[in-house]
Amino acid sequence: MECTTGAAAPDRGPRVAMVVEQLWQSVPGGSGTYIVELARALRGRGARLAGLAARHGASPSPAELGLADVPVRFAHLPRPALYESWNRLGLPRAESTLPGAEVVHATTWAIPGTRLPLVVTVHDVAFLRSPEHFTRRGNAYFATALERTRREADAVVVPSTATADDCVAAGLDAGRIRVIPHGVRARAVTGAKVAALRAAHGLEREYVLWTGTREPRKNLPVLLRAFALLAKVRPDLDLVLVGPAGWGDDAEERTLTAELSGRVHVLGRLPDEELAAAYTGARVFAFPSIWEGFGLPVLEAMAYGAPVVTSRGTCMEEVCGPAGLLADPSSPEEIAAQLAAAAGRAHDDLVAAGRVRARAFTWEACAAAHAEVYASLADGAAR
Repeated sequence: MECTTGAAAPDRGPRVAMVVEQLWQSVPGGSGTYIVELARALRGRGARLAGLAARHGASPSPAELGLADVPVRFAHLPRPALYESWNRLGLPRAESTLPGAEVVHATTWAIPGTRLPLVVTVHDVAFLRSPEHFTRRGNAYFATALERTRREADAVVVPSTATADDCVAAGLDAGRIRVIPHGVRARAVTGAKVAALRAAHGLEREYVLWTGTREPRKNLPVLLRAFALLAKVRPDLDLVLVGPAGWGDDAEERTLTAELSGRVHVLGRLPDEELAAAYTGARVFAFPSIWEGFGLPVLEAMAYGAPVVTSRGTCMEEVCGPAGLLADPSSPEEIAAQLAAAAGRAHDDLVAAGRVRARAFTWEACAAAHAEVYASLADGAAR
């Protein structure tokens, strides 16, 4: 298994057709961030890159979704029909939609048919670890995509060693896997912006922050039980939940939130500037997911100076290294104890260590490593 370093890529590299359809999903999530930031960094180094998406109306435009500098070609089919056709027929081929492409990059499980060298990014295989956290239809789709990746991908990009190990266990060839961590790009945030966020959402006390798409594997009921324990000894702290609703209807989460009335603030999705202010203003960042492929919010929190408490034995431990505190994601008591430590005696040391740790992860290095993969595949195809 090769861990790609991100050294400089030669010249402008091959012409790459990148699937960017994820950006038109109602909740693009971390995969959407990856696509936008990777594309931006690749273009910044002069890569010849074009996006591939399903048929959509005039709005939102690629520029509105973050692809102002990337030309996007739209297929003739809407998303459901396009995905079905790709999986059943391998059509339309990427190179028919984007003539002149030399490498195809499927940035999620949406994998186009192609006769060109194919890169597939596998963000995680959580559906194999916890199928109960996904719908039956979702599990079937992911299983088909995994099998196609096994058969068709010339290179598989994963964001963490933990995900690489999962892919090997799922039957993917270790020799085709490249570990390329995500990057982080922190915005400048003033004290005035943090104050404005607090005023807009009634955040009078310091707070523990969680961000993400609200779905079962995010483990919010356990976080809420942990916060209920913390609240008894830290009446000066609230819990702030930021992010869109994903799927699932968790009655326990609603009940626990109601029982903590006045101490839990559910803000929903925030614009990027407000999200940056939420990270900056947080006393502690909690991310007790059962499993992730990378855990980008952990990296973002460290970059903004929020001490991190996350799940032991997951890829998030790999991301935060010694700069975060770890807890058993099934134990409210352990999570509460680590939150208390991060908010108290360990706070300042964790802030400093987290900032240093985050500086090691850049989208520029991520793009350079991808460019190496593209160039290697294109060179091999030309021989």
